[in-house]
Amino acid sequence: MKKHLNKKDFSHGLKRGLPIALGYVPVSFTFGLMAVSGGIPVWMAVFISLTNLTSAGQFAGTNLIFDNAGFPEIAITTFIINIRYMLMSLSLTQRLDKTMSFGRRTIISYGVTDEIFSVASMEPGVLTYSFLLGLIIGPVLGWTTGTLLGALICASLPESLGGAMGIALYAMFIAIILPPARKSRPVMIIVLISVAIVCILRYIPIFSAVSSGFRIVIAAIAAAGIGAWLFPAGQDQENAIRQEGDNI
Repeated sequence: MKKHLNKKDFSHGLKRGLPIALGYVPVSFTFGLMAVSGGIPVWMAVFISLTNLTSAGQFAGTNLIFDNAGFPEIAITTFIINIRYMLMSLSLTQRLDKTMSFGRRTIISYGVTDEIFSVASMEPGVLTYSFLLGLIIGPVLGWTTGTLLGALICASLPESLGGAMGIALYAMFIAIILPPARKSRPVMIIVLISVAIVCILRYIPIFSAVSSGFRIVIAAIAAAGIGAWLFPAGQDQENAIRQEGDNI
């Protein structure tokens, strides 16, 4: 087994990860602003980004903290949001260097995100530890640095202005949801179902005992189940292929 890094593979990974790192900075900057504006210390905001490396999970989990949600709600919510990374990791294991040790596989698993998974999946040949380590380092630094900058800037702002920065969270969620919802009817329907379920749990008195955290958990599971039932993956693929043929 090779114990030393392959400099060529590592350098190639760094280059492939640079665009991801640059793209992570503005998103994590927003997280830093939002976290500190909600009362989280700068060091804690940076620690959250360094140990989680997940945009949706961090935003959702931190928002639950602001709502004084309990640990079970936060844990279940972030688990559901981030469970896709388990599937991505399982997919990547099929292409890893067979001599890679368990310790190195554990290090690589820490850095699996949507963008890193996409880049790694498109890379031809066997995925070496050196390449994957180089691919991960840039995005980790970009995500953490962006959080630090956002947190420091928010901490230096007047309290009234810093608190108003929390609106960036809602703006980011809208920016994430609207583009795919406009392009995909199933996505739009699932989003509307999620909103409807949350509204029912929030405003109908009989569900008043359900906390905000579990509303998100229930809405996510229910909407995903209904979406899978209404729009099976096979049907979506057939529709996409048929549409592509029509365009040709």
